[in-house]
Amino acid sequence: MREKSVVLLSGGLDSVVNFKKAFDDTDIALVLNFDYGQQAAVMETTASRDIANAHSAPFRSIPLRWMTDIDKGLTSGDIPDYDPAQLDNLDYANKTAKAVWVPNRNGVMINIAASFAEALGARNIVVGFNKEEGATFPDNTPEYLMRVNRSLEYSTLVKPKVVCYTIDMVKTEIVGLGRQIGAPFEYLWSCYHGGGRMCGKCESCRRLLRALDVSGFADEFKKINRYGFNS
Repeated sequence: MREKSVVLLSGGLDSVVNFKKAFDDTDIALVLNFDYGQQAAVMETTASRDIANAHSAPFRSIPLRWMTDIDKGLTSGDIPDYDPAQLDNLDYANKTAKAVWVPNRNGVMINIAASFAEALGARNIVVGFNKEEGATFPDNTPEYLMRVNRSLEYSTLVKPKVVCYTIDMVKTEIVGLGRQIGAPFEYLWSCYHGGGRMCGKCESCRRLLRALDVSGFADEFKKINRYGFNS
């Protein structure tokens, strides 16, 4: 029998590719999406629900609106445009990361997912992290996964393991994996802002656009993706 997974899905590149990998390799017990008051909440929920429905996977969106009381970045809308020439400048990335940092966001979400995993008998909690953002966000690193898994050994009886198939990959590699496994790029929403189209200027958009260009997939992506970019 295949193991069961609970998948955390935001609709962005990393989580979409990890979702498809989990769908191929495990039985998805539940897809979880979170609304913590971020500017892109409606679009992320829509993208995630549509992906789950397209794969006949159970879906649930969890409201975490209390997080707006502690976060002044993604929830306030004060999100800076990202200079594409600085994508590999670690000092620049460290400064801009503070503008979109949400305190313990991944920790909160993973612990909620662990509760569902135990109730559903799922051994895996699948998340979407990557090596690029792991350089500036400490909760996107292999060290973080190792430590959070240690804590789940004590806080659960099933002892689910947090798994990320892209933890050691940069965005270009993630696009390549997604193409290889048929990730549902048509539903992907990878922008910090809300609205009908992705802004093309925030850090999340800039990193996606570079990965698409380097992969030679930009034109095809823009044809199949239902949202597209403003610029």
